[in-house]
Amino acid sequence: MRLSDEDQQGLERGVAAFEDNRFAQAMRSLHPLAEAGVADAQYRVAIMYQNGLGVARQPEQAVRWMRAAAEDRNAMAEYALGFMYLQGDCVEPDGAQAVHWLERAAGQGLSGAKTTLALMYAQGRGVERDPEAARRWYIAAGFDPDRMAALKG
Repeated sequence: MRLSDEDQQGLERGVAAFEDNRFAQAMRSLHPLAEAGVADAQYRVAIMYQNGLGVARQPEQAVRWMRAAAEDRNAMAEYALGFMYLQGDCVEPDGAQAVHWLERAAGQGLSGAKTTLALMYAQGRGVERDPEAARRWYIAAGFDPDRMAALKG
């Protein structure tokens, strides 16, 4: 989505306020942009609702905005939504949904998503334990699974 100069400036102000922990101000700047379909704004609005930052914690709104951003291929939102399903934060735990969103984030290169998938398969958390899938995800994340096994020793 191509933003107007005014919307781009609003996004920059909102992101700066978010990063400076001025969440009420961030929400005022970012919420209208989230409503307009700006995925980066949707992602940050979701985080604020998820954690009660500058607003009351609202799990339903957190999921609504995180899903909107994830469906728009925002990699961080895909990762966060997958983690929400893994942890049961704002949603019922759902291993299949966790894998779906984490794989999308991993496909965009997020090593944290790859590592989370490796751990899920290694531990059988949210999925059936699958050491070979865990190994593939560890390698994809840039880890040497043999060295990791030796460290657990």
